[in-house]
Amino acid sequence: MRRLIVGNWKMNGLRGAEKEITRLGELLTPDDRKRADVVVCPPATLLGCLVEEAAAAGIELGGQNCHIRPSGAHTGEVSAEMLADAGAKWCIVGHSERRQDHGERSALVRAKAEAALRAGLTPIICVGEKPEDHEAGRAEAVVGSQIEVAMPNIGISGGRFVTAYEPIWAVGTGVVPRPSHIEAIHARIRKTVGPDTPILYGGSVKGKNAGGILSIPNVDGALIGGASLKAEDFHEIISARWTDHG
Repeated sequence: MRRLIVGNWKMNGLRGAEKEITRLGELLTPDDRKRADVVVCPPATLLGCLVEEAAAAGIELGGQNCHIRPSGAHTGEVSAEMLADAGAKWCIVGHSERRQDHGERSALVRAKAEAALRAGLTPIICVGEKPEDHEAGRAEAVVGSQIEVAMPNIGISGGRFVTAYEPIWAVGTGVVPRPSHIEAIHARIRKTVGPDTPILYGGSVKGKNAGGILSIPNVDGALIGGASLKAEDFHEIISARWTDHG
């Protein structure tokens, strides 16, 4: 079963970063390409710079966020149509940092997901509980509510989408939830999104733990932050060996 491995560069990268894409393309083996689809989501300023290198490397590009409108008086914003025009095929929406730093709620995330679909992009809808929700045992309820609200109306919007579970208390901390916790949360998400929607896991994924995480039932791929900035580190995750779960 193919996995989807997505690298989120966040607010990192200047011109010259194309060398990491080129290097990643050199590292990817035929077996890697057979087993996984690879996406990199750089800052919007780099999308146009990376199109040729990404195409040559067999890697698709995505945006990290989008506005709900296609155009207009929204200073500083980037529309899904602009991302698509720059060469993106994917778009992350509702990342934990957007929810925390910008107060984004699940209803807005849904609108952004539908905007991405409108532009022909595949949205990657992020959900995840805060530390206090985790400690209180509310993770499944919180994540279930988030995805129920954020999931786009496919009947209206058309197209496919991807979900990503990223427990906020684990992102960037080096702490990874127990496999049983990841399995339970992904099973809860699966109840809402159905059997055909890929569910990614994100949160302190490294080369040394990627194989185990990707072997957990209902984990169809991974959303990678800092470990995706360097080609060698990212490739270590992509090339990890996992056990198919059907």
